[in-house]
Amino acid sequence: MSGPRDDEPGAIAEWYIVAILTLVYVFNFVDRQIISVLQEPMRAELGLSDTQLGALQGLTFALFYVSMGIPLARWADVGVRRDVVALAVGIWSVMTALCGIAQSFTQLLVARIGVGIGEAGGSPPSHSIISDLFPPGRRALPLAVYSSGITFGVFLAYVFGGWVSDRFGWRTVFIALGLPGVVLALLVRATVREPVRGRYDPSGADRHPPAVGEVIRRLFSSRTFVHLSLAAALHAFVAYGVSAFLVSFYVRSYAIPIDEISTVALPLGFIIGIGGALGAFAGGYLSDRLSSRDPRWALWVPGVSTLIAVPFAAAAILSRDFSTSLLLYALPLALGYMYLGPTLATTHALVAPRMRALASAVLFFIINLIGLGLGPTLTGMISDALTPDYGADALRYAIVATFCVNGWSALHYYLASRHLRSELARVAGSGMGGRSGSIG
Repeated sequence: MSGPRDDEPGAIAEWYIVAILTLVYVFNFVDRQIISVLQEPMRAELGLSDTQLGALQGLTFALFYVSMGIPLARWADVGVRRDVVALAVGIWSVMTALCGIAQSFTQLLVARIGVGIGEAGGSPPSHSIISDLFPPGRRALPLAVYSSGITFGVFLAYVFGGWVSDRFGWRTVFIALGLPGVVLALLVRATVREPVRGRYDPSGADRHPPAVGEVIRRLFSSRTFVHLSLAAALHAFVAYGVSAFLVSFYVRSYAIPIDEISTVALPLGFIIGIGGALGAFAGGYLSDRLSSRDPRWALWVPGVSTLIAVPFAAAAILSRDFSTSLLLYALPLALGYMYLGPTLATTHALVAPRMRALASAVLFFIINLIGLGLGPTLTGMISDALTPDYGADALRYAIVATFCVNGWSALHYYLASRHLRSELARVAGSGMGGRSGSIG
């Protein structure tokens, strides 16, 4: 295995890059999740249904997000990854600002499609950069740190979005969140250094990008990846489906006025920001630590945490007391964020260095087509179907039904773990990836 060269960045510079890419991911999720915070005043002004609100966050958004993910990841595998990230954040930030001037569902939809196209170029090249900054046994933690951008992004969306909406209206929120992203795009382009590809991989690892079809065949010939991608997609189905309507659930079920969104958004933001970050860090830390003994822990950690979350989530959502519900929800929320670091690290351990951005894009294609595409849309449809019988409580039961999908997700984590050791040994034997004794 080769070590770092003298001209490569040191530890401080490596973690600076992780920090900047994490900040990009924060803005990614602020811009992606902000509709879930603002949808009640948006619904009142524009006359939107839950199905339309789900579509803005779900299927139509996801279709463009996933369709652009693979070509942009291919560009990242053959070009300068930093430039792909900078362009991506600039595009989605401008389109987020345009949401603030939309006058109809159609105009909102077009702007959201633009957000989805931009965001498709954010994560795959970032994952690839991070995997070239750290050796195989130390990747899960920095990838988990990067993934914590989800929790901090949702935190900012809830806290900042709720506060600004109450005082200045929902349109101002989109504009105020979109414009700083353009500045961030320039910061990425000016300060992020492109690392050497395959820096910590064996000297015989492939330094030339294989054909797209070869990467896809390699991934889908792996039973570990097939089950892992399904597990993560079903996990994301729950996460996106619930988060799309969580603020609306509390507003409707606990009779919160729509001009007091911050009453709900502020505590939820702190719960998500703190609990989610702790969960993401714990998932990465436990995966790195335990998989050094047995690599299957990289899949057992997210599988067990996903399953344990279900009863606590049901208790939180079914509680009739607002404060009790929020308190109970903190645990399943933290458990729900433990999966992404180990999932990404495992995926990268199964492929060669020049395949990693595309491997992330394929993984995200599956995760977002099923999770982001169907989660909010089907949860909204269930809510609309239950509304005639259950009124304001329709979302309560729709969310509980969505959480039950976690059991299906946990099953696929277990099935993936059954093939992991033999496939890692095969990867190590071929000389195309990291050592088999650790996933990170």
